[in-house]
Amino acid sequence: MNRISRRSMLVAAAFLLNGCYYYPQPMAVAVPGPTAGQRFDRSWNAAAGALSDQGATITSQDRGAGVIRGTRGAATVVATIQTLADGSIQVKFDTSGATDTDPGLIHRVSDSYDRRMGR
Repeated sequence: MNRISRRSMLVAAAFLLNGCYYYPQPMAVAVPGPTAGQRFDRSWNAAAGALSDQGATITSQDRGAGVIRGTRGAATVVATIQTLADGSIQVKFDTSGATDTDPGLIHRVSDSYDRRMGR
């Protein structure tokens, strides 16, 4: 009898040790993205850097208006940075003046901006 009860206890213990285990699934966590201000700052810095990359001397910066002006030779390059209603940032580059002396300037500035933005 003693032997049967020991055996019963061992079998019961084996069942308890071999019970079910719940493996929790990883929880999805929302990671907040950059704020509109942070996106504007990044775009502003990239636009100013793009002008400098292409040899333009920055002559004025008006952050409130979102305008950066620079010159390269007799050409003027203007970067306009705007926050749109949907929260996205729009950046435009324009050239004026003697653009015929360096017709590829606007494209190089735009390419530099894209590189600085990781595109």
